[in-house]
This record gives sequence, structure tokens and C-alpha cells, in this order.
Amino acid sequence: MKALTANRLSDGEVVFWKDGVWVERLTDAEIFADDAGAGEAEVAARAQPTVVIDPYLIDLVDSAGFWAPVSYRERIRALGPTNHELHGKQAEGGGAVEALRQAHGAARSSGRVNLIRRK
Repeated sequence: MKALTANRLSDGEVVFWKDGVWVERLTDAEIFADDAGAGEAEVAARAQPTVVIDPYLIDLVDSAGFWAPVSYRERIRALGPTNHELHGKQAEGGGAVEALRQAHGAARSSGRVNLIRRK
């Protein structure tokens, strides 16, 4: 499973793709089961260079009934800053935030690795 992520240019916020628009929560993101659909979304996202920067796909795993990024880096991006648990998206609490905190895996998302290679 995969999700598409980027940073919004207007404020730097981490955003996720959902049916052609960008949302701020991973729980609201469109989840792709196949590479074809994910690839099409990535192409469409790259056609929005004035909205987001460097969109890429991230790998997801099931964590306590919610989708969580495999990559530790992407879990941090989904939660917000790590300087205090009451800052960023993690301050909202709830099952999705706890699933992100408890998720395991340290591998890099293949989409991020591909983005690094392209530069």
C-alpha cells in the first residue's frame, strides 16, 4: 500500500493526496493498492509545481487498524515536529496518532529513494 505526499509551497505543511486535492492528515489520504493508480496520481501531482514541491510515494503498513508509513522519517512528517507531543498534528491525539507512534520499520520509502536518485 502507498500514499502520495509532498510539502505545500504556501506554508511548508506536509500534505497528502486525496482524489486530486491535497489534505493535511494521513488518515484522510488516498491509499493506493496498485502501482498504476499510484503512478498516475504522482504524475498528476507533479503537474502542480506552484502548489507543492517534490511529491513522492511512501510505503505504508497496517498499524493498529490504521495506515502508517514504513519509514521513520515519514512517520515524523505525518505527526509533525518532535520537539513536544503537544505540537503539530500529534497534538490531536486519537487512534491514528497512536498508530503512527507505535508503528515499526526503519526502511526508506521506495518513492523517496527514487526522488533522491533523480536529483
